[in-house]
Amino acid sequence: MNISQNTLSVLKSFTSINPSLYVNSGNVVKTISPQKTIIARAEVDDSFETPFGIYDLNQFLSTVSIFESPDFDFGDRSVEIKNGVSSVTYGYADANMIMQAPEKDLDLPDIVVEFELKDDVFKKTMAAASVLQLPNWSVIGSGGDVTLVVGNSKDESSNTFRTVVGSTDLEFDLVFKVENLKFMPADYTVRISSKGISHFSTNGGKLQYYIATESR
Repeated sequence: MNISQNTLSVLKSFTSINPSLYVNSGNVVKTISPQKTIIARAEVDDSFETPFGIYDLNQFLSTVSIFESPDFDFGDRSVEIKNGVSSVTYGYADANMIMQAPEKDLDLPDIVVEFELKDDVFKKTMAAASVLQLPNWSVIGSGGDVTLVVGNSKDESSNTFRTVVGSTDLEFDLVFKVENLKFMPADYTVRISSKGISHFSTNGGKLQYYIATESR
């Protein structure tokens, strides 16, 4: 089989969440961070018939990049990556060596806020976090506005960056760690629950992230 560039891009983005990956049969690929604070779910272009585990996903993708438009022959213990007269046999990792995301999607009870997060706005907030070396990305409801605030939730005197993304009649302060916001570039619909979990979704739900919020 072939694996599309879009699918490879999804797998590459998942390496920032977990260096290992277990792929079940079908066209849905999931990963979870070692701290269990991030879950990502993607419906990809390709459907895999054979489940397989990759312990070092970056190494696997670098191996794939050796070839131009390779074919993949997924066996029981390894995958053969080949193009023309050249090939690599790449062995699988045991499933028990890889932390796997739960099969069932998470529920989000008691949604506090829902808003649209444009890619350019998100990139601007992350640039501010990098330049100002700030650890937190917060969604704050106050004075009728939903505002993204990049700052340090433990230090009220820290530098801050703010941008308004919506309106609300509620008061709330929902905090994330900047290091947990590891998305593929896109515009997202964001929903945040009062129960410590959020949901970022794009492309009709084909790409989704569940991110834990932090206690203040």
